[in-house]
Amino acid sequence: MSLEQLSGKTVLVTGAGGLIGSRITSQLRRLGARPVSVCKLDAYPHEVYRERFGVDTADPDFIVGDIAEPDLMRKVISGCDYVIHAAALADVAACTRRPLDAIDTNITGTQRVLDAVAAANRVRRMVFVSSASVYGNGSPKFAEDAAVQPVSVYGNSKAWGEYQTAAVLGGAGVSYAVVRYFSVYGEPQVVKERSHSWVVAWFAMRATLGMPLHLNGGGHQIRDMVHVDDIATGTLWALVAPDVHNETVNIGTGTGTSIRQVAELVRSHYPDVPLIETPMPPGDPEGGYASVERMETLLGWRPGVTMAEGVARYVAWLKATPEAVPGWMRQAAAA
Repeated sequence: MSLEQLSGKTVLVTGAGGLIGSRITSQLRRLGARPVSVCKLDAYPHEVYRERFGVDTADPDFIVGDIAEPDLMRKVISGCDYVIHAAALADVAACTRRPLDAIDTNITGTQRVLDAVAAANRVRRMVFVSSASVYGNGSPKFAEDAAVQPVSVYGNSKAWGEYQTAAVLGGAGVSYAVVRYFSVYGEPQVVKERSHSWVVAWFAMRATLGMPLHLNGGGHQIRDMVHVDDIATGTLWALVAPDVHNETVNIGTGTGTSIRQVAELVRSHYPDVPLIETPMPPGDPEGGYASVERMETLLGWRPGVTMAEGVARYVAWLKATPEAVPGWMRQAAAA
């Protein structure tokens, strides 16, 4: 079994304009596959998509569109061998503030994708991108057979997507896999205003401006930090590994890191930056780390980028690309 079997295949990637989707499409191109991308491009200013994620809207295989449009989904998916459904309102804080937007994208949009995949005769497998948010505040080590207990709008929507993928595609006889991403980070991740996700990017960007690092709830939450390169590779293995047929797998490192430890790793590159304890935001789970036994068995793969290496790579990228820090953050630092 090899990822090379994707060579010559057409793979739809929804949400392909962002950090993870753009990394997946880059890997697909290197493998000789033809990625077809669908993304609304509404999460960042357009120059971020162009300059940071390499989006070329002139590419005929990059479609600026909404997954909630059924005609679009039917047309695009009918010509694809595989589907990776990664499009989502993936910001926990934004989902909490705007639950109806989360429903539009994460529920209605997912249903449109599932309907189109179920109706297509060509799709060999769909990978549904879920999240460790479905686990909520349970055991610190999250195994796939644990009960899902989400504590946020985002986690609720992802849990629904998992069950609905099994119901629709299982009933249609289409192979699927569910991947639960743990905490994704890596260059060129760009933070969003009023968000508390993407802690490495938040801390590094604040540190480069000399701003204090905020430890929500004291920074005791545990995260399994997975570099985006590993996330992309693991997702592609879920497309092709025979044993992951109709299964759910964590994509994580199996190592827990506290938010305070992430701050200390960033501070090792910016030693003069202070830490400040701040209140815990709503919907922010205590977290945990992935059980990776099923991932290693079914995918025959495990992540390779260590946390220290990943933070160093992000900091080096940020120092080489200081203009990546958003203007609104610079204004806040100046104030």
